[in-house]
Amino acid sequence: MRVAIVLVLVCAGLRAQDGGFRAGGETAIERHLQDGEEFEIPIADLIEYGKKLFTANWTIQDGAGRPQSKGTGDPLSDPFAPLVFPRNFNRISAPDANSCAGCHNVPRIGGGGDIVTNVFVLAQRFDAVDFDVSDPRPTRGSTDENGRPITLQNVGNFRNTLGMFGSGFIEMLARQITADLQRIRDSIAPGSSKALVSKRISFGTLERNADGTWNVSRVEAIPAVSLSTTGASDPPSLIIRPFHQAGRVVSLREFTNNAFNHHHGMQPTERFGRGADPDGDGVKDELTRADITATTIFQATLPVPGRVIPDNPAARRMAAMGEQVFAAIGCARCHIPRLPLDNGGWIYTEPGPYNPAGNLRSGEAKTLHIDLTSDDLPGPHLKPDRDGVVWVPAFTDFKLHDICVDRDDPNGELLDMQFKPGSEAFFAGNRKFLTRKLWGVANEPPYYHHGQYTTMREAVLAHDGEALESRKAFQAASAEEQNSIIEFLKTLQVLPEAKTKRQLP
Repeated sequence: MRVAIVLVLVCAGLRAQDGGFRAGGETAIERHLQDGEEFEIPIADLIEYGKKLFTANWTIQDGAGRPQSKGTGDPLSDPFAPLVFPRNFNRISAPDANSCAGCHNVPRIGGGGDIVTNVFVLAQRFDAVDFDVSDPRPTRGSTDENGRPITLQNVGNFRNTLGMFGSGFIEMLARQITADLQRIRDSIAPGSSKALVSKRISFGTLERNADGTWNVSRVEAIPAVSLSTTGASDPPSLIIRPFHQAGRVVSLREFTNNAFNHHHGMQPTERFGRGADPDGDGVKDELTRADITATTIFQATLPVPGRVIPDNPAARRMAAMGEQVFAAIGCARCHIPRLPLDNGGWIYTEPGPYNPAGNLRSGEAKTLHIDLTSDDLPGPHLKPDRDGVVWVPAFTDFKLHDICVDRDDPNGELLDMQFKPGSEAFFAGNRKFLTRKLWGVANEPPYYHHGQYTTMREAVLAHDGEALESRKAFQAASAEEQNSIIEFLKTLQVLPEAKTKRQLP
């Protein structure tokens, strides 16, 4: 073990530069952007560098791996069993990937992933959990934080990798909805209540008691973490969290910081501090603030998905019919075909206003402004209409919905980090999921939150809970109507690279 740690320290010494040359170096990135440089280079170059970070296959010389820390960033529970070879990679509790693009690559870099790239999110709270029953030192013996036996069934959520195309528009929509809900919240006087509505989407009703405390019992479809409150001086944040299957992440920046540490063991300085070595691998300042900004901007400016209209006249007619049936049977109530981004909301700013602690926040550095509708960015693009509104055809409502069958549903009987790990509520499971964005769905299989369905038809037939009536309507429809919906969904695709129009042919 001592030899392995010394090796890491020796390799770390190769980061020293001499005119850009490193004898024997095997790093993915030879020179990192230094803080401040992200404001000095053209946006196109920043995006290209962000893509380089997104596709980098990180090595031990870069700082990949986290011998003495968990995916949560906390120190290992057992510092005498560091995560070095052969424990340096772990499919369940991670690190579990060499590169962001290793998972986000369908139909191309930035997209979703095959089921082989599914992640076991929440298992990062353990030192290491794996399939090896002969491992003499599983995390904290064979029990979790509360003495419950560790099994693969209660370790973490099995989640499919989602595509990031169009995600800049998604974050900006979430920001606008959050701002609307907070304005309504701030206008509620003690002893009154108001409906929470933004972009014609209802999130229920927020009440304020006569003593100034808050009642969130009638608020709907917002993550519990955004509803937590301790009284009049601490109102619920009502922050919309548009990323992760269960809507747990506020921004692309938070998503990026989380992923680098969890999946690759690469620690960002903005979360772990400059000059620090929190994971004990001998490499400091593994990712700069500028690195995170570049990776975030790359994802935010990925092209928006579009439509591929069939050449075959019969298929074209079926797709047009399916779009109408999709709305008629109620699918469009949650999968709203398009939402308005107004008041210049397509000007993406980094950092964002709602980032949680551990992520760069507005006012802590300069702000980058990027016009997501600009032809200077990779296309295709969305454009403002004559009324100054950009309509985002993402097919979502940004709400959490219970779509599970019962407690045996592989979506539902899973862990939820909003509850204290090991508590009864924690093991009761999470049954609510963010309405899937359907743009790009046709060529980003597999389907559903677990990625265990190979066809969109299977995913439709799995809808239950709040979506039960729409599923029954689909089942009651004629074979022609059912097929037409599938033909319509097949037109929603991430378009081939370098295409400038959102509709093909």
